[in-house]
Amino acid sequence: MKKLQFSIVIQAAVAQVWQAMLGPETYPIWTEPFCEGSYFEGSWQQGAAIRFLSPSGDGMTSMIAENRLHEFISIKHLGVIRAGVEDTTSAEVLSWAQGFENYTFVKGVDDATTTVLVELDMTEEYEQYMNDTWPQALAKLKAISEMKGDAIGEPVVSA
Repeated sequence: MKKLQFSIVIQAAVAQVWQAMLGPETYPIWTEPFCEGSYFEGSWQQGAAIRFLSPSGDGMTSMIAENRLHEFISIKHLGVIRAGVEDTTSAEVLSWAQGFENYTFVKGVDDATTTVLVELDMTEEYEQYMNDTWPQALAKLKAISEMKGDAIGEPVVSA
């Protein structure tokens, strides 16, 4: 697998960007370039199971490998979900499972800006798709994060 990296500078405090990225109300908005109507089930707490799903219920099963509030989230991908069935053992899944998707939040000097760094393990098959789609998703995250704080939902305090 190859490591891909993406970043964006957002004119908002870290806590606001964190909430926009992980909040259940805003997650479907910034992830729309990947899949319109996507959502997650589960928790962002370290060690917790989390599922990233399309409107049909297909998606990925993962776990939160690490969570440092307002600093870092590490997602370990374990498999896929198709027609409600989790697959963590097929040859197709094993070619990329155990890959990570990491989000680092870097506070600006003035606390009014945040740099979001995304690093993910990716197979060659999806590399171009991710190179095309992540910048679009981060642009949406930027737009959401730069809205007034009360417009992005309830805080994810201990995600």
